[in-house]
Parts: sequence; structure tokens; C-alpha cells
Amino acid sequence: MNYYIIIPAHNEAQFISLTLDSLISQTVLPSKIIVVDDNSTDTTAEIVKTFIEKHSFISLVERKSNAIHLPGSKVIQAFHEGEKHIDENYDIIVKVDADLIFPINYFETIITHFKSDDAIGMVGGFAYIEKNGEWILENLTDKDHIRGAFKAYRKATFKQIGGLKPAMGWDTVDELLCKFYNWKVITNESLHVKHLKPTGANYNKTARYKQGEAFYSLGYGFIITAIASLKLAIKKKKPLLFIDYIQGFLKAKFSKKELFVTKEQAIFIRNYRWKKIKEKLF
Repeated sequence: MNYYIIIPAHNEAQFISLTLDSLISQTVLPSKIIVVDDNSTDTTAEIVKTFIEKHSFISLVERKSNAIHLPGSKVIQAFHEGEKHIDENYDIIVKVDADLIFPINYFETIITHFKSDDAIGMVGGFAYIEKNGEWILENLTDKDHIRGAFKAYRKATFKQIGGLKPAMGWDTVDELLCKFYNWKVITNESLHVKHLKPTGANYNKTARYKQGEAFYSLGYGFIITAIASLKLAIKKKKPLLFIDYIQGFLKAKFSKKELFVTKEQAIFIRNYRWKKIKEKLF
């Protein structure tokens, strides 16, 4: 199976060579790697060009965008720019962050999963961060969720869910829409991806409001949002984040922000979330 990788990158000179080294060392190589340099002010582009000289399947796209970073929107807009530079000759499309180190068998294992069952729509491993000299699980989500840093989609799935939404929450709505369309989402605990820059390290208050806004846009409703907000704040060991998330939700609700999903999909999502909540309680 052919797989294409798109890497949005903004000022990733510190890490991107490690990411690309791990990708060109895979037991099954990608057919294409497109790095989208999104308005970097460091040497990100120059580093990528040194890889392009040796590997014809790597290319660089340079994008000029607003310097303001908001989780979700900026990175997915860069991903969309990368999509403009691919053809249709892929079986799997992968969104990858520029601060990761993959095990050498990562994509061979991903492909094996996709080949094993035509109903599998998404596959991924788990993110690990370094703490006190050890690599530990970056435990921010349930183990049935694929982190936004490394999402691999079957082509048909990617097309059916309408690609990726340029807003915070894109890496949740994609999986919920997979389930809506009866695709399976598979996580493999044996695949440990080193995440060199912890999630949310640079988030400001506006970005934290965006998380609550994302819960609204997913069609969660207030009670599910409150539960999800409390859970996430506790996982991040910052209980006061709960207030920011709720404020973001209410702001989106009162401004009647457009949802990511249709009414039918929102009903499905709420029912699915309640089912998962009840499973954990009982």
C-alpha cells in the first residue's frame, strides 16, 4: 500500500531532522513526504532541503500565513496546502507533526492493520514524552483515540469524512465521523512514538478557550462538555482549565457558531459519548 505523509512545520529546526531521519529509516518507505514550511523564521526549510538532495520522495512547500498560532486551524491549513501537491496514487494519507521520532517498523505495522480488514479506516500508535530521563506515555486521551500528531487514514475514509477541519477539535471529529460511517479506528499500544515537544506547551488563554469552542462545535452539548472539560483539566493537572473550557463553550453557543457536523451526526456523537461514559461508570 502506498502512503503519503504531509508534515506541517513552523519553526521546527530543533526537531525536524530527527523526524525525517526516522521516516527515511522505515522498513516500508513512504511514496511521498511533503513538508509544508509555514512561515518559519528559523532554518526549517534549509534543513528539509538537505534531505531533498538525497531523497527524491521528499519535497518542500513554502506557505506564508499569519504568525499567530492557534491550535488546530493553523496546522490544518498548512496540511491543506500540502494536499494541493499530491496526486491520487495513494492508499493511505498521514498527517505527521515535525517533532516526532517513529520506531522503524511503525508504518509497516500500520499497513499490516489496514490490509487485515477493509473496514479499518484509521490507525495509529501512542505518544511518549521524556520525563526525568525516561520515556513515558503522554496520557492525555483514552487509549482508543489516535493522537493528532500522527494520524493515518485509509483513502476512502479520508474522502468520506471530508478531510480534516481547520479548527481545534479536528482530531476528535475525524474519529467520531469514522464511527458514524462505520469505519473502525485502531490503536496499537506496541507502537511508541517519541513526542519531543509536549502537547500544549505553547498554548495561551485564547487557545484554551478554543478547546471549549471545539466541544461545542462537535455537538457535545453542555453536560458532555462539562464532563469532558473536567476530565481533560484533571489529566493535564491544571483544574482551573475547566473554567476556560466552559467559557469557550458558552461563547461559541451564544454566538451560534456553526458546528463541524450535521444535526444527524451531532445526535450520533452525543449518543456515542453517553454510551462511553456509561461504560466507564458501570
